[in-house]
Amino acid sequence: MTHPLDNPVWSALTTGNKDIALGSDKVKFYRLDISLFAGLVENSADNLLKLHAIAPGDAGVFGVVSFGNLDIPRSWTIAHSVPVLQMVCEQPVYRAAATTPMADLSDEHIPQMLALAELTKPGPFRERTIDFGHYQGIFDGTRLVAMAGQRMHATPYAEISAVCTHPDYAGRGYAAQLIINQMKRIVGGGEIPFLHVTTTNERAIKLYESLGFTGRRELVVYFIEK
Repeated sequence: MTHPLDNPVWSALTTGNKDIALGSDKVKFYRLDISLFAGLVENSADNLLKLHAIAPGDAGVFGVVSFGNLDIPRSWTIAHSVPVLQMVCEQPVYRAAATTPMADLSDEHIPQMLALAELTKPGPFRERTIDFGHYQGIFDGTRLVAMAGQRMHATPYAEISAVCTHPDYAGRGYAAQLIINQMKRIVGGGEIPFLHVTTTNERAIKLYESLGFTGRRELVVYFIEK
């Protein structure tokens, strides 16, 4: 049996995130205002052509996850690709107690969330990414300075995502605190935390390892455009 995280986007779009999935029995993608990721039942040129046929003309860029090189038909343009490490947390390490108040994020915080994501580049973030759920942030007064939430829900795995801290507030342990809170929420629901991080982000990888995450596989995210 194939592991759910061998094809994480497809797994999520057919299980935990199926309520926000569009597409067919072979290719699916998230609501475009939530995420740019698309999943294929099998990564093949034929299924990429199927995605091309059903994707809205104004869809813009899609992110397709692949373990190894992906044969992309010429009807798509490759905007860029990013090597990523997939990490799983089977044995959480709750190494730091929460010392800074955290707040649940809601629609009123979306402009600040978008601005923080644009500044820190934690990964693709859209107007309704908040609809993935469980977003929390740390504020300095009314200013959002750090946040984290969840994204792909490939049952029984739940992805921690959009972990970011404003550069002026780096080094205060905010990211660890937010991640630990997400881990506790996921584990408390009987599921397993996982995440993706660019292979060159050594600082983040060390942080995740200190919290109990281990590298599972390297993959490539292809960003493709009609």
